[in-house]
Amino acid sequence: MKLAVIKKLAETQKIEDLRLAEEAILNEEKPQIEIEGEDEGEQLTHAIAAIQILSDMEKDGVDLRTALRAYTERVRNSIS
Repeated sequence: MKLAVIKKLAETQKIEDLRLAEEAILNEEKPQIEIEGEDEGEQLTHAIAAIQILSDMEKDGVDLRTALRAYTERVRNSIS
């Protein structure tokens, strides 16, 4: 998981396009948008993370920085 890639996706892509990319990856197809990652698993992680961040921004009315920090905090808490 690379935060710079997730941030770039959240800044440049619409949530609908990210959801379509997620579906494409799950169906072992090439997504319509470029998602960086060493393999399909990492690309999927990046897409899902960006979707979650954009959802949080919309739902909670927060900026990208705040949503990204909250997401990374949830990830850290889940693995500790």
